[in-house]
Amino acid sequence: MSKMMKGVCKTEPGYDKMALIDLEVPEVTGDKVLIKVAYTGICGSDIHTFKGEYKNPTTPVVLGHEFSGKVVAVGEDVTTVKVGERVTSETTFSVCNECEYCQKKQYNLCPHRKGLGTQQNGSLANFVLAREESVHILPDNLSYEGAAMSEPLACCVHAMYQMSHLELQDKILITGPGPIGLFLLQIAKEIGAFVIMTGITKDAHRLQLAKEMGADIIVDTLQEDLAEIVDKATNGVGVDKAYDASGSPLAVNASLPLLKKTGQFIQVGLFATKLVEIDTESIIQREISYKGSRSQNPYDWPIAIHLLAKGAIDIDRMITRKFTLSNWRTAFEKVMEGHEIKVMIASNPDEFPLELAHDNTDKEAITN
Repeated sequence: MSKMMKGVCKTEPGYDKMALIDLEVPEVTGDKVLIKVAYTGICGSDIHTFKGEYKNPTTPVVLGHEFSGKVVAVGEDVTTVKVGERVTSETTFSVCNECEYCQKKQYNLCPHRKGLGTQQNGSLANFVLAREESVHILPDNLSYEGAAMSEPLACCVHAMYQMSHLELQDKILITGPGPIGLFLLQIAKEIGAFVIMTGITKDAHRLQLAKEMGADIIVDTLQEDLAEIVDKATNGVGVDKAYDASGSPLAVNASLPLLKKTGQFIQVGLFATKLVEIDTESIIQREISYKGSRSQNPYDWPIAIHLLAKGAIDIDRMITRKFTLSNWRTAFEKVMEGHEIKVMIASNPDEFPLELAHDNTDKEAITN
C-alpha cells in the first residue's frame, strides 16, 4: 500500500483554487532523491499563483520551491547524495539536456524545463522529490531555516553576479524592500557597494530594517524626492546599476531616468501582468541596458549557500513568522498583508521543531 502525505495544491487556474490535499508519497527511482521537508519559504511567485496572476504553473500542482530538508530515500542511480544528509535543492526538476542552454548548464533557460512548484509537485508537502544534480548538501553550521532561503538568495546572486557583475565601487539603487530587495541589499553590502533602497510609506518598517542591514540611504518615494536624493548621492551622474525587486511599473519608471548613461537596469521582480508601460525614452536616450533576471542556475547556488553559512545574510531577522503546513492559508494571508519579511511553513514540525536559529523575543515568530 502506498504511503500518503499532505500537500498544498493549486487545483486549477484562477483566484485561490488551492487546498491541502492527500497525495501519495512520490516513488523514488533513477536519479531522484526523496526529501522529507523541514521548511518552505513562501515566495512572491506563490502569491501571484494564489491570485491567479502567474500563468506558469501546470495545474494541479503542489506549490513550494524554497525549501530545506533531510534525504530519506535515493534512486538506484544516485551516487553523490546519501540518506540522512541535510539538503536543499535547486528548483530545476527536469530539462532536455540537449539545447544550447542545457549544454552550458543554464537550466533556467531550457525551453523544456520543469520546475518544482510550477510544473512538478513542490515542497509545500511532507515530502518532495528532487533530481540528484539539483541537490546541495548543507554545511553543518547552516540551519534548516536558513537553507530554506537559499533559492531566493540564489536568484539574487544570479541578478547581481551573472546578469550585472556588481562591483565594489558601484553605487546602486534597489526598489522594493521585500525579501528579494533585502537579499539584494545584503549581497551588495557584503562587497561594500553603496546602496540606495526605496519603498513606499507602508514599507516604513522594512526600510528601517534595510537601514539596519547596511543601506546607505533609504527613501520613502511617496514622501521624499528620489531623483533629488540620487542626484546628490551621485554628484549628478546617476547610479551605476538599478535592481527592481518590486514588480511595480511605477517604481521601474521612476528608476530608469536615475541611471547613469550606459548604466544597467536588472528586472528581478515579477510584474502582475504580462504587458506594462515602460519608460523606453530613458532606456534609448541614456543607452541603458535593461535585462531580465530569471530564477537561478547551478552557478549561483554555491555562492548563496556560502553567504548564508558565513553569516552575510541575517537569517533570523529575515524570517518573521512560521506556520505549520495545516495553517498554510493563514501563512499566505499574512504574506499578502504585506507586513512580514519571510514567512516559513514547517512541513514536519515533529521532526524539525518550530524554533528560530537564535532567540528573537521581540517578535511573534512562531504560530502553531
